Amino acid sequence: MSLDDLNREQKRSLKRQGALNAQGQPTRAPAPAKRTKEARTGPVQYLREVRDEMRKVAWPKWPEVRRFSIIVLVTVIIYTAYVFGLDSLFGVLSGWLYD
Repeated sequence: MSLDDLNREQKRSLKRQGALNAQGQPTRAPAPAKRTKEARTGPVQYLREVRDEMRKVAWPKWPEVRRFSIIVLVTVIIYTAYVFGLDSLFGVLSGWLYD
């Protein structure tokens, strides 16, 4: 796409963004600034922030964890039995078809 394909509003927008100079010619984008070591977080600061955030978490109580674990276990057993039943049924049906 050339500059001739752009309308007046697009050119004005590009000029505001710094992509065009005053004469309407494309300009190079400035190189991104390099990160300095001061901008990075050290391991100790990172672990301190993680600890502070983990204190904000609403942890479930033991009875709630136990109840949810039982619900998940029962659900997995039911679905496993259902899939096993369907697999057995289709195995018997396909055995009748191929014998």
